[in-house]
Order: sequence, then C-alpha cells, then structure tokens
Amino acid sequence: MRTARLRGLWVIPVGAALALSGPAQAADPDSEIAALTQRVEKLEGTRAIKKLQRAFGYYVDRGLWSEAADLFADNGTIEIGVDGVYVGKARISEYLERLHGGQQGLIYGQLNEWVTLQPAVDMGADGRTATARWRDLGMTGQYKKHAEWRDGIYENTYVKEDGVWKIQSLHLYVNFVAPYEKGWARLRQGEGVAQSEASKAFPPDRGPTATYASFPDRQLPPFQAPNPVTDRPVREAR
Repeated sequence: MRTARLRGLWVIPVGAALALSGPAQAADPDSEIAALTQRVEKLEGTRAIKKLQRAFGYYVDRGLWSEAADLFADNGTIEIGVDGVYVGKARISEYLERLHGGQQGLIYGQLNEWVTLQPAVDMGADGRTATARWRDLGMTGQYKKHAEWRDGIYENTYVKEDGVWKIQSLHLYVNFVAPYEKGWARLRQGEGVAQSEASKAFPPDRGPTATYASFPDRQLPPFQAPNPVTDRPVREAR
C-alpha cells in the first residue's frame, strides 16, 4: 500500500505539470532536431579546422610542401608577412619550397618549427565557412650558421567543399623575425620584418594586402570574428 501511495504521489504532480504546460509549450521535434544538427555540425567543423591548421604546421615543419599545399582550396591563398599573396596549390607549394631551401624536405641541419597556438575558431552562419585566429611561434635556423625566433598572428579563412574543410586563405601577420642570440629586444626600427629572397626571385600573384609594422612598433592584425560575449566588432584601442 505504501508503494502504491508513493507512486500515486509521484504521478499526480507530474501529470499536473504536463497539464499546466499545455500544448503551447510542447517542443517541436523537427526544430529540436534541426538545432541539434546545426550544433553538432558547428562542433565537428571547429574540430576539423583545428586539425587542418595543425596538419599545416606539422607538414611545413618537415618540408612536406605538397602535402601542406593540398590542405588549401583550389583557389586558396597564402600570405606571409610582406611577401605578398600566392594563389593556388601549385604556387603555394613552390613558394613554400623556395622559402625553405629549395628542395623537397628539409636540408641537412635545418630547423623549421612552426608552433601554432591559441586557436579561436568562429563558424559562419552557413556552416560552410569559418574564420580562425592563431598565435604563431617560429623557431628556425641552420646548424652552426644562424638561428631565429619568429612571432606573429594568423587571421585565416576556411571553406567546406564536398564535405571536407580546407584552408581558403592563410594570412600570417609577422610581428618580427629576430636572431636567436640578439633577441627581439635589440631589433632596430623596422628590422624585424623584411621581404624574403624567395619572394624576390619568385614574385607573388598579388602584393601585400596589409601595411605591416614590426616590433617595437605596435601591430594589431584586424579581428575577423566579433567579441564572443558582446557580438560587437573588435576595434583597436585609440
């Protein structure tokens, strides 16, 4: 009897709550499914974009230029510092190769670490485009010859083609490239950013799309994504 009473006490309030909720508050299954699907696609897209960008860093680390270029859309672009814009997989692959010694794979004694940190991915409303901002930390050099630090910010775009996420544009705003022994604190004005020999010998398809300043000057690469809390554009402090 006691069990029956407890069950009765449980059933009555639940039934009353359902009755009070009424048909107006009943969930629309189709809307819920659509919302959940959109959420899952956004989460999966964010994860795929992080994997994509990390793959680029690992491939460039070890001189896999063609593999890195294959991560781009057919009309994808790359822009590193003041070197200008290269368009298309073939041009991107050759530019990366020329930038790092002129051969497939690294040359003997070459260090080429592209450490990519602090991903901030912003998915487009269409679920097929996205932007992402990353921190670049570079450790480059040649055994017993030279060594450099590099610092910068990526502001990239991505596109989903035939169900696969690809890099649409990779844009690295280089803050400085500084000799390891000398360090960035002793750079002369404007010394930290210069056009590479690869870009001079292998001209880009388009010139630089931004005006670059190097440390100790202040440079704030523009944010493509809004503030995630206020949803307002992020502006440089004045």
